[in-house]
Amino acid sequence: MSNDEIRLGSERDLLPLFVKRTNELQRRLKDEGVDVLIITNADSIYYYSAYWGDLGLEFGRPTLLVVTSDGDVSLITPGSESLMAQAMTWISDLAFYSDGVGEEWRDPLRKALGKKTKTLRIAVEKDDVPAVISNYLRQELESSVSIDGTPIIARMRIIKSKEELQMIRQAGQVAIAMGIGGRDAMAVGVPEYEVSLACIAAGTRKAAALIGSEDQDAFMSPMIHNLQALQSGHFTSYTHLHPRVKKLAHGDPVYMCFCSICHFKQFKIGYDREYFIGTVDDETARVYSTAIKAQAAALHEMRPGVAAEDVHKAADDVYQSAGFAPSYRTGRALGYSSLEQPQLKYGDRTPLEAGMVFAVDGGITVPEVFGARVGDTVIVTDDGIEIATEFPRDLTVL
Repeated sequence: MSNDEIRLGSERDLLPLFVKRTNELQRRLKDEGVDVLIITNADSIYYYSAYWGDLGLEFGRPTLLVVTSDGDVSLITPGSESLMAQAMTWISDLAFYSDGVGEEWRDPLRKALGKKTKTLRIAVEKDDVPAVISNYLRQELESSVSIDGTPIIARMRIIKSKEELQMIRQAGQVAIAMGIGGRDAMAVGVPEYEVSLACIAAGTRKAAALIGSEDQDAFMSPMIHNLQALQSGHFTSYTHLHPRVKKLAHGDPVYMCFCSICHFKQFKIGYDREYFIGTVDDETARVYSTAIKAQAAALHEMRPGVAAEDVHKAADDVYQSAGFAPSYRTGRALGYSSLEQPQLKYGDRTPLEAGMVFAVDGGITVPEVFGARVGDTVIVTDDGIEIATEFPRDLTVL
């Protein structure tokens, strides 16, 4: 364990962290002159409440977190999730609703807002609030909802706490285990989906070991889930194609992405690795080597004070000197969401700070021929970076 790492306790031991975040949010709301913030994004709700439900808007059952600047915090969620909510969150004001009873979630929301809604300054996550909720608020509150609370939340989530950084390190261990599991399953004749199944199994076992060592009664599941991006052969140029029944062949590159699937303790991770079955030709090796060098140039540039877009430029210079153009941004901040702020791309001049966490990629696409990919989760430290997913990137023929 490094000097920066800490030991995490049980889920309940971590609840004061969520309380502290909410108190800081209330202070910021007061500074911004906001009376009430209605939070609807699932990641944001978890960030403050420690609660995550399984039945969301796709089942017609939204969860809302109502935070006032003067101290009141209300969590509104389906009654079917009541036992989970009571066991997970620190919030005492829990409001449950049932399908077809009264106006469902609208009744407890109206109660949480009180009678003086016309005089309140109410904020929502404008670009993320579901239409069914924004339409209701527009009709119910008329012009009261005019403030975007997203920047307030986003700014809080930029710098990770020491507890969050330790969870991200753990998530990195899970991602590495998934990559090893997938790599070891690769062979001529093995279907792509079997490689993905091996990733899922290895990641789940690693996650279970980590969670179980801290809290045998944890509600957080170790199960790795979601549909992975994984391709082989010339289909590696189809960047986000999912595993198919296609069988691996001699000479195939095999690309595994874990960004959409390695979710550990609600944290999203950035991790990509690629391997070659049996052999690799010189041009493919050159393309892959260029992607590795581009990522390395970006990593070398990363340290406190450097502008986000300058990290992207470092990678871009490598691509252009080798005759390629970058296919997408070099990186993005991440945490409880897959995309946070800032981003490593042209136009983002945000200075890097210690405690920021990024997915940092190298990538080149030669359409219908080959896609070279590499990616890692990177923590910005006081004097440079720490790579949470450190694992060999060199060209490897299996």
